[in-house]
Amino acid sequence: MKTTPEHNERMATLTFASVYPHYITKVEGKGRTIEELHQVIAWLTGFDKNDLQEMIDKKVTFKTFFEKATLNPNATQITGVICGYRIEEIENPLTKQVRYLDKLVDELAKGKKMDKILRST
Repeated sequence: MKTTPEHNERMATLTFASVYPHYITKVEGKGRTIEELHQVIAWLTGFDKNDLQEMIDKKVTFKTFFEKATLNPNATQITGVICGYRIEEIENPLTKQVRYLDKLVDELAKGKKMDKILRST
């Protein structure tokens, strides 16, 4: 499935604060912790708990969120399908980054081991 310009714009303007509670609900509902969620987000973006809270308080868009992030060099190892999109085929860089995060949260919720989620060698 190919992303549309409208889809890419929606990803850019969506706020991290609006999605974050859904991440928490998803992982906690599957027996994982907020600390594990924060570890996954930190691995991908370089953001610590305080950085995340600041992003939430300021209601930053995903565009701003990922502009401020220091993306992990191993993020390109995140592959597969999320929300009907094959990550490695997404051309828009921001949409790909949002889907990286979605995929990591999904893997955490599915009970995958942390070293696998964090692409440890």
